Amino acid sequence: MSREKVDLWMGLFVLLGAAAIIFLALKAGNLSTFSFGKSYTITANFDNIGGLKSRAPVKSAGVVVGRVSSVSFDDKMYQGIVTLDMDSKYQFPSDSSAKILTSGLLGEQYIGIEPGGDEKNFAAGDKILYTQSAVVLENLISQFLYSKASDAASPAAGSGDSAAPAAAPAAAPAAAPSAAPTAPTPSAGSQEPANK
Repeated sequence: MSREKVDLWMGLFVLLGAAAIIFLALKAGNLSTFSFGKSYTITANFDNIGGLKSRAPVKSAGVVVGRVSSVSFDDKMYQGIVTLDMDSKYQFPSDSSAKILTSGLLGEQYIGIEPGGDEKNFAAGDKILYTQSAVVLENLISQFLYSKASDAASPAAGSGDSAAPAAAPAAAPAAAPSAAPTAPTPSAGSQEPANK
């Protein structure tokens, strides 16, 4: 093999390696899909955004329809403000809802849009009124453990309460007095006089 062919193959391998590194970097930063078309911006407030980050996808029916532009905090309402850049070719009714979902059990979090039924669509600067916060795994585990502890404590309390009524009927017959008939005793005024 000539020197020129060796250099050519080495150059191809270097280019493939660089392309693979760039692809992985874009996937890690949620930048694998670029949108150069027109877009409009809407916002949504959440009580808890979980691990949602900028550039997270916005999906509807599994299709990416936008990206999370920024995440900020409202110090008056004490909520997270999520700004969404929606692709202009996807229009949604103004009563649509947004929820924070997770890809798989421990995957990345994204915004899910469920279309409403209003005839008017979102415009630039509008706000999504119906939102559902992220499900925090730690809260689910604590609620599960608390419910198990309360279920284990309730049978013990029930067995202690049922023992008291069982003892009461057994003591009732013993406490009942025995009613035996007694002969009346004659009084002092009813005695007959002695024979003279």
